[in-house]
Amino acid sequence: MRSHRVMLGGVPKKVDHHVRRREIADALWRVVAAKGFAAVSLRQVAAEAGVSMGLVQHYFDSRERMLLFALDSVSERAREHIAVELAGHPEPAPRAVVRALLTQVLPLDEQRRREGHALFAFLAEGGRGGVVGERMRADMLRFTDALAEQVRRGAATPDPERAAVLLLAVADGLTAHVLGGHLDPADALTALDDQLNHVFGAIG
Repeated sequence: MRSHRVMLGGVPKKVDHHVRRREIADALWRVVAAKGFAAVSLRQVAAEAGVSMGLVQHYFDSRERMLLFALDSVSERAREHIAVELAGHPEPAPRAVVRALLTQVLPLDEQRRREGHALFAFLAEGGRGGVVGERMRADMLRFTDALAEQVRRGAATPDPERAAVLLLAVADGLTAHVLGGHLDPADALTALDDQLNHVFGAIG
């Protein structure tokens, strides 16, 4: 059986395979952000990550599986950020939940900026068909449904689904302007809060 340890100075060191996969996924996002969706290959991602082609193939036996994991990695990181933002609030208000969800879309730091560039490239070039496209559509439906459920709970609107779609459209539009350098991230966040106030009512 293949060992799950590597030798470093004669001392066995346990490899965290999930962390290693995440590092490869992060390299994939950098490739997409810099060169576009079409540039993604196992070899190109290995070069960006500074690892061997064989190591990437050890974790991902195809470009498609690597892309799917990269999408999962973004979702996992977003859940972690949301949990931190809502920590200490066992029953957060619906507005706070929606804000936490949508601020994961906005490129408010370098990680989210890189992922935002890459996700727009996915939507433009890679989300049209196949397993990756199906995954993106399913993820988008789940995200919109989650927004709509919170709107239903906390806003006086006759159409929570439409309100959720509009909120997501606002967040996507703000993201595009920030990525294009036309809008400051802080101003984008202020604009998002204004829209949340419109949906849920102004907070004191």
